[in-house]
Amino acid sequence: MLPAKLPNLLINGSSGIAVGMATNMAPHNLSEVIDGTIQLIENPEMTTVELMEIIHGPDFPTGGIIYGKGGILNAYSEGRGLVRVRARVEVEGKDKKKIIVTELPYQVNKSKLLKNIAELVKNKKIEGITDLRDESDRKGMRIVIELKRDAIEDVVINQLYEHTDLQTTFGILNLAIVEGEPRILALKEILQHYIQYRIEVITRRTTYELNKAKEKMHILEGFMVALKNIDEVIRIIRKSKLVEEAKENLMKKFDFSEKQAKAILDMRLQKLTGMEIEGVKKDYDETKTLIEKLEQLLSDKQNILDVIKNELLEIKKQFGDERRTEIVEGEIDIEVEDLIPVQEVVITITDSGYIKRIPCETYRTQHRGGKGLKGMKTKEEDVVVDSFITSTHDYIMFFTNHGKAFWLKGYKIPEGTRHAKGKAIINLLPRLEGGEYVETAIPIHEFDEQHYLVFATKKGIIKKTVLSAYSNVRVNGIRAIRLDEDDELINTKLSDGKQTVMIATANGQACRFDEKEVRPMGRVTRGVIGVRLRKDDKVVSMAIVGEEGNLMTVTENGYGKRSPIETYRKTHRGSKGVRTIITNERNGKVIWVREVIDEDELMLTSMDGMMVRVPVKDIRTMGRSTMGVTIMRLNKKDKVVSIAKIIEDENDENNLD
Repeated sequence: MLPAKLPNLLINGSSGIAVGMATNMAPHNLSEVIDGTIQLIENPEMTTVELMEIIHGPDFPTGGIIYGKGGILNAYSEGRGLVRVRARVEVEGKDKKKIIVTELPYQVNKSKLLKNIAELVKNKKIEGITDLRDESDRKGMRIVIELKRDAIEDVVINQLYEHTDLQTTFGILNLAIVEGEPRILALKEILQHYIQYRIEVITRRTTYELNKAKEKMHILEGFMVALKNIDEVIRIIRKSKLVEEAKENLMKKFDFSEKQAKAILDMRLQKLTGMEIEGVKKDYDETKTLIEKLEQLLSDKQNILDVIKNELLEIKKQFGDERRTEIVEGEIDIEVEDLIPVQEVVITITDSGYIKRIPCETYRTQHRGGKGLKGMKTKEEDVVVDSFITSTHDYIMFFTNHGKAFWLKGYKIPEGTRHAKGKAIINLLPRLEGGEYVETAIPIHEFDEQHYLVFATKKGIIKKTVLSAYSNVRVNGIRAIRLDEDDELINTKLSDGKQTVMIATANGQACRFDEKEVRPMGRVTRGVIGVRLRKDDKVVSMAIVGEEGNLMTVTENGYGKRSPIETYRKTHRGSKGVRTIITNERNGKVIWVREVIDEDELMLTSMDGMMVRVPVKDIRTMGRSTMGVTIMRLNKKDKVVSIAKIIEDENDENNLD
């Protein structure tokens, strides 16, 4: 039995043909396989889809690109599948372009490939190529394919993929001998058999080491007795005429076993020195400790699994490397998403930027007046500020203050229990720039032509773009709006194009106008003037408001008020608006304006970390041109820096029918 520490079948791959059967296993990345094995040890109930999030697919030593995940999914779930592998190519030059090949598909012979391309060009099956040469050296592979001036590089590349080994199909068949019989194995089964194999290897190894240690311990115990009674032992040996007689006399006198007596007779006189006696005692103690350690290891299967994990991590630390083969989505690809069930979920976002999803079934339907369930266990200073129902297959769009947009499918939001905190949004998105943060999250079911995204910036710019312009999903996000220098995105809203927009400024102005006054524009555009600002003013909020209801205004010195929306006369886009609150030395600047209802609550946080939670119904309704009332009492030089409208999960849960 070969005690392999790694699942070599997966990492190195294997190929073979026998009578009536064959195997063809693809090589994989060492780090990914080790991580997947460790995760399976820790969570034996993992699914194939969960394993594929760790072991992404084959990793060929020659690099290349795997085109599509469908074959990988079939191979990992059923044990067989076809994987399309493409060479890595790039185009250089402007006028006369060159196709550069730097990586080939696995097991493709470079010389035969060049010969094949030359023959295809000669027979005019591939047109547009003027020269072909191999510039490979010690630094790596480089095949140069020069094109005619009028050649379209994408067409030539597709012809090369179609007619040459720049694109190949690797047929995966995970057939292996399991307990004496051939079986086709899924990815999880391969790892499970490997783990069971390692358990057996370590058990046998430990049992062998334990038996050897016990044999050594038996001899050392004899030495310890002999050294304590060394004078009597020497007397018995000198008195005996023959070796056999001395052995029998020692066994009779000290109850030694035959092995112990023989070891004592074979002991050299140098063992009687003080240092040697101390060495025997030390060896005795170390052997005793080793026996206890080995017995402890064999006493619990979990201890053996821990040894497997530690040995794997040591190998990963020494030999682990990055993937060489890239995996990209294919045109006729089976998505992992196809295995995700469509279900309604509740997405909750907290004030400090944590997000999670919970299946709607978690919340039982309650009758009117029910108390509800505790929706999220948060810190005292962290409250739920947004909550909405969406589908696992719908998109959630995130907009940052730097004007970028990112997409995440609903199922990509980590699922949590009702009491879980969730995961930081910034850890789910590609790396954001310095000072960049997520400003708004909007669920999108369909990128249609009937809805619009409305943007407002700090400098008073407003932009409206049809929702379908954002349907081209990109992993690294896109530019949602073009911002001027020192400008930033304040808010983004989804609208049907027929709503009323309210833009509020720091100096206490509010501009209310019909959304129809903003014409739809392209995605990467700047927008138009939404509100005309004075020199020292800036926009603090933008909202889509109804014809009735109340507008809540809060200032940096802790003052605020509610005012009926109908008292804000409609003006036109680009006007200065009307006064919403008096800003003076007492009030300070406006920092927050939102539409509210009596059931809402606000959480105010000051620069010094002071916090207060205030029910909206306790704040007086007043006219526009008033100063408001005290909402939060502040220390000298302290300012309000953050305000959140708290979303009460308890109320939402009662209505999730």
